[in-house]
Amino acid sequence: MHRERFPGLRDGWARLDGPAGTQVLDSVVQAMADWMTSGRGANSHGAFAAAAETDALVADTRAVVGRLLGADPAGVVLGPSMTTLNLSLARAVGRTLRPGDELVCTRLDHDANVAPWLLEAERSGAIVRFAEPDPETLELPAGNVAALLSERTRWVAVTAASNAVGTVPDLPGIVDAAHAAGARISIDAVHHAPHRRLDVTALDCDALLCSPYKFFGPHAGILWARPALLAELQPDKVRPSSDAVPERWETGTPAFETLAGVRAAAQYLLELDWAAVRAHEDALLAAMLDGLGAIDGVTLHGRARDRTPTVFFSVRGHAPVDVAEALAARRVAVWDGNNYALELSTMLGLEPVGAVRAGTVHYNDAGDVERLVEGVRALAAA
Repeated sequence: MHRERFPGLRDGWARLDGPAGTQVLDSVVQAMADWMTSGRGANSHGAFAAAAETDALVADTRAVVGRLLGADPAGVVLGPSMTTLNLSLARAVGRTLRPGDELVCTRLDHDANVAPWLLEAERSGAIVRFAEPDPETLELPAGNVAALLSERTRWVAVTAASNAVGTVPDLPGIVDAAHAAGARISIDAVHHAPHRRLDVTALDCDALLCSPYKFFGPHAGILWARPALLAELQPDKVRPSSDAVPERWETGTPAFETLAGVRAAAQYLLELDWAAVRAHEDALLAAMLDGLGAIDGVTLHGRARDRTPTVFFSVRGHAPVDVAEALAARRVAVWDGNNYALELSTMLGLEPVGAVRAGTVHYNDAGDVERLVEGVRALAAA
């Protein structure tokens, strides 16, 4: 689907590295180039026309991202990366924590949604509890989180989809359980965003983060949180900068040309036929699972019923890096290692080498999957 819209696919590689960063959409490239060559660019809040144009770009980007997330744009924070923004969120939350308060994380999560909370627990004397996915399927039902909640639980941090194995947890159930316990909940939607729409108003979460470079845009980060929550918490900032929400969460001068690309990427997602995307990606996932699962010596990690088209696998007798290098020799791009899903890789007994990750998005096709399976089959038989 839409392969012609992604210039980076013209080199003939099978790009199954999307979970670490997707190819950039043509309109995103154009939007960034147009902004940088237009003469409209300036710093914000000036008394001249270019500064007003910059202010309008920021406001419009915030509005488009708000529509994408089903969110109040007054809660949209635009920053350099999800990790940077989540460290800022957790640091501000940490100022409110007291010894004995509890935080809940999960073993499915990318470390960007784990380490910031561990750091704040260490600073404040809070306790971090980990929700475990099912050891066989790697599914994460709401009950696995609910069992850890208490009257001391202050925040729950959970992924919307595992960046390593694709598991989609029971988010509505987990949000309901957190709120029933009096806790707030933050969701890492980085891996979820290119695959499915997510409406934060319907979901009723308190905060959500994602990364435009994982949904066909430039390197940047997005934090959405309830505007009242952004006003309640105190982030680190310099004194002359605005104390208004959400601006006080946006430290330093933004990369305005990047915001032009973020806006274009978000607009593209708003126009996608998500039912068609889901059907296409589910077919590619089935082909990966069937093809790799039929190869003697290949172990597929996880078999969640609800998952994004992402597979994590090992090949008997071959280190993950060797598998990735063999596939690269066939012009198939995959990742090896733990992919920052350190808790999961440790739980599966895969550290320190991890496994091999291949993931599709809607610009991939059946030929990409066939090349992956053929490459792994040839290596396993060698």
